Amino acid sequence: MIFNVAEDYLPQIQQQLRAGKTLSVDAFDRAQAKKLATGTLQTLDNQIDTTTGTLKLKAVFPNEDESLFPNQFVNARLLVDTLHNATLVPNTVIQRNAESAFVYLPKPDQTVAMQTITVATTDGNASAVEGIKPGAVVAADNFNRLTDGAKVTVRSQTNATSRAEAPKKGKRNPS
Repeated sequence: MIFNVAEDYLPQIQQQLRAGKTLSVDAFDRAQAKKLATGTLQTLDNQIDTTTGTLKLKAVFPNEDESLFPNQFVNARLLVDTLHNATLVPNTVIQRNAESAFVYLPKPDQTVAMQTITVATTDGNASAVEGIKPGAVVAADNFNRLTDGAKVTVRSQTNATSRAEAPKKGKRNPS
């Protein structure tokens, strides 16, 4: 199978290959819900496609169960490195401005503080970040009403996660 990756990942891929590591490639169905097969990275192209900013890679799959077919559409996921002791946050809580990425952290005085973070890597719906402690509660919605120091109410959900939200502005009925 031949697939493309953004040229930004080339240094990380090359570093792993130079270290003699075999990189695993998973093939997923169109919806990225079912893993069809696992193979290994065989080779990479010697040039970057300047029109797309991508590099072609070739993976080989044993395909003993015949789950892959010629010209079948699949989503490829290349495992470049495994992070240990990483703090993971949902991608939806990460906000960005012109200078950096950040999250809002609720404080004991029922306000939020903007906390700058560094996004190390992203996989699917989560990102490994630096700049917050594991287990930290972060604001998960109503970002259009949040600013540094804004008043919030922390609400608990049934799945044991907490979210901070800005108080809603109520409408008054004129009497």
